Amino acid sequence: MTIAQTQQYYSPEEYLELEVNSEERHEYIDGQIILMTGGTPNHNQIAGNFYSVLNFALKRQPYRVFFTDQRLWIPNRRIHTYPDVMMVKTPLEYEEGRRDTLINPVFIAEVLSKSTKSYDRDEKFAAYRTISSFQEYVLIDQYKMHVEQYFKTENNKWIFSEYEDGDVILSLASVCFQISLADIYDNVDFNAEE
Repeated sequence: MTIAQTQQYYSPEEYLELEVNSEERHEYIDGQIILMTGGTPNHNQIAGNFYSVLNFALKRQPYRVFFTDQRLWIPNRRIHTYPDVMMVKTPLEYEEGRRDTLINPVFIAEVLSKSTKSYDRDEKFAAYRTISSFQEYVLIDQYKMHVEQYFKTENNKWIFSEYEDGDVILSLASVCFQISLADIYDNVDFNAEE
């Protein structure tokens, strides 16, 4: 998508037209189109582990779980993004005029990379917090066993917890779900990422 490098500003509509026809995924951040780089094997393993256990645990419940390719629109910040793992309460709510872009996540997990960890913790989390349905955020380090959890208790109040031991159980507060850190990091080779 070389056009993104020649133009400075894009409307959300221009981005969506380009994105639907693109072979690569891009984020849209208030007029800018940013190419999303491919994930490492550890990144994909962690996101896949979390997604598969959560998706199975929520079978026959009023939630849908999505993995990496589901676009999310954050209207208050004018951002289109693709969370690593996103849980949405049914019925699904879509961006106006679209059937491929959601707007009502309850839970999001992001796997941190060296290039995105600051953005995921700060600006992206701040953007997610503008979504009224959003209640819980989990950040998973791909270079060491370390998970951060944020849960909304009331407007403008969030509880923070962090975990670093494989035997520890992460319990989501937004839905009845538990997973051990050992299961999140199953088949992850930290030495491969050095």
